[in-house]
Amino acid sequence: MQGIVFAGNRQVELREFPDPTPGPGEVVLEIKASGMCGSDLKLYRAAPGEAQRAMGFKPDVVNIAGHEPCGIVVAVGAGVNPKQAWVGQRAMVHHYRGCGACPHCSTGWQQLCVEGVAEVYGVTHHGSHARYMKVPASTLVTLREELSFSTGAAIACGTGTAWGGLHRLELAAEHTVAIFGQGPVGLSATQLAAAMGARVIALDVSDERLARARELGAAHTVNPARDDAVAAIRELTGGLGAHGAFEAASSPQARQQAVQCVRTWGKVVFIGEGGQVTLDVSPDLLRRQVTLMGSWTFSTVGQKACTDFIADRGIDVDALFTHRWTLEQADEAYRIFDAQTSGKGVFLL
Repeated sequence: MQGIVFAGNRQVELREFPDPTPGPGEVVLEIKASGMCGSDLKLYRAAPGEAQRAMGFKPDVVNIAGHEPCGIVVAVGAGVNPKQAWVGQRAMVHHYRGCGACPHCSTGWQQLCVEGVAEVYGVTHHGSHARYMKVPASTLVTLREELSFSTGAAIACGTGTAWGGLHRLELAAEHTVAIFGQGPVGLSATQLAAAMGARVIALDVSDERLARARELGAAHTVNPARDDAVAAIRELTGGLGAHGAFEAASSPQARQQAVQCVRTWGKVVFIGEGGQVTLDVSPDLLRRQVTLMGSWTFSTVGQKACTDFIADRGIDVDALFTHRWTLEQADEAYRIFDAQTSGKGVFLL
């Protein structure tokens, strides 16, 4: 089979790999949709092995990219519980593998494994930008029949990550939430928060992405490159500030504004990977009783809950996608995605 590889320095290659065979406790998926995630860009832009080293992984093996997998189970290894996985199952993958036995792994948080994450698909082990993908049966989350494979791919990381962060904020229908960054995760958060009944203020430096945010349910949009973001949010909330802020921009300025824009007793969640932030602790946090949190993706339980919410509410997650690609178009796909002005992209197989 062919698979997409990040060769380093914004170069992608389509290379040949053997078709996988499931071992004990494993399955093979025939991939139908594999999403493009903003965190892929760190691997795409970096020198060969540089991003893996920065994450604490050994860059000694070339792996297939992609960590938003969705497809159909076509082979099942020995010892797999037939209630957990079966041939013909429509499934997403929780894209981590831990020890499987510690308190975090046993509750679906394999990325928080006490022993350390052994595998991150698309980074340390083969990912989903290929025809087939081998994973433990324990990483599967069934995709409901009414949802497309593209929607499943989005839930497998970007949309699921947005779901996890919004739940850290404990949003209610009467709340106003400021969502910083309208890339794939931020747009997902805008769509989900609006579906929860919250009033969304979407922020981004790209007018194209702000237009997408309005289409997906944002009540107001702000471009921080032109306007004072904190002042604009306070004006839209009667001077009080937002109830919550969701930061998906990985920008020091956006992080600072996210903290400063919430009202007294407000909550802030940081989603964007990497980078730093500078805060004046007393006025920004202490003297306004602000709660600041981090959120890293989601559990298998959260992935299932997100899937059910989307299916039950009839949310059009496919509307997130502005580009659909074949594997052979990988170079063009990542060049466009790297500009960070478009919506979400997906490889369809």
